[in-house]
Amino acid sequence: MQEDFFKYQAQTTPHPLAVEVAYAKGSYIYDKNGKAYLDFVAGVSACSLGHVHPKVVDAVKSQLDKYLHVMVYGEYIQKPAVELAKLLASHLPAPLKSTYLVNSGTEAIEGSLKLARRYTGRSEIIAAKNGYHGNTMGALSLMDYQERKQPFLPLVPDIRHITFNCEWCLRQITEKTAAVILETIQGGAGFIEPQLDYLSKVEKRCKAVGALLILDEIQPGIGRTGKLFGFEHYNCTPDIVVTGKGLGGGLPIGAFSTSKEIMSYLSHSPKLGHITTFGGNPVIAAAALATLKEITESNLMEQALQKEQLIRQHLQHTHIKEIRGRGLMLALILDNPEITNQVILAAQNQGLILFWLLFESRAIRITPPLTISNEELIEGCTILSSILDSL
Repeated sequence: MQEDFFKYQAQTTPHPLAVEVAYAKGSYIYDKNGKAYLDFVAGVSACSLGHVHPKVVDAVKSQLDKYLHVMVYGEYIQKPAVELAKLLASHLPAPLKSTYLVNSGTEAIEGSLKLARRYTGRSEIIAAKNGYHGNTMGALSLMDYQERKQPFLPLVPDIRHITFNCEWCLRQITEKTAAVILETIQGGAGFIEPQLDYLSKVEKRCKAVGALLILDEIQPGIGRTGKLFGFEHYNCTPDIVVTGKGLGGGLPIGAFSTSKEIMSYLSHSPKLGHITTFGGNPVIAAAALATLKEITESNLMEQALQKEQLIRQHLQHTHIKEIRGRGLMLALILDNPEITNQVILAAQNQGLILFWLLFESRAIRITPPLTISNEELIEGCTILSSILDSL
């Protein structure tokens, strides 16, 4: 299988981790030899309820017996998609009551950018330095990391960049700006939180010049930071909120939500302003609905903040310079990238899954399932600490 993996499946790096997965359950992934790996990454924040959560599996199995794909998005009334959009609306602040379901977070970013330009009649998009919103052409255009962009130029024009948490930079948002798009918590940059009421200041500036504020909640959203949406921590309500990853319970999904008025601009002049064949797929929507119900009807969000404190308590080490983030979206900042690489690879050998961040090379991602137990967290922290001790 490993030989075929390298021979036939497209690779994204020269040296993938290449664990051959046999099955997964709860907080663990098991390889073909039966070795258990405690998952501190959750599919890069995607498996909110861990692996094969029974309520997600039951929802998928139930929908499989009814129907799969029947029609392109938005034409037929399909109960799982309608109920998912309705449940999202019930937990979003007014006026964010209309949701467009798509196949991934990056597609939701694309749709939100199109919508902002269509609604405002402007073309300029302002994004943050060291931001990450996906890797399709439009999402990649938002990135300021030239090394990653250069091979694919030219990209989408009229993109400008500001520094996250820089209040002085907000003067660059003007009447020419269609939208400002920010991650609520910067992910690839090292899980950097907004400071000193930054997001509310961005929101105020956008309103003053008639620009839309788009917040990317693909990583911090769906309960990971202790609230359903990360922006709830920061005294801010966006005009468009983008979700993905953790919403699907392990299946691929993306969504962007806004007011009914703004969303209506994708339905005329021209019609079909955004099109997706498989967005709102009934099986995936059923999984997402089960996931969202479990997170909003349980105490998992409250526990995420308690588990954050447990991690901080058990990961105090001279090699750890800082722990950034909130809830179960945490990044350990180590001395240097070499130590970070050593720790992540050694952890895999010892049955603990850790991972890197895109831009901050000193960081170790800790984004376990929200369902991880305290005992499992302590187990993982003990393994990690022992590796640090050995360096």
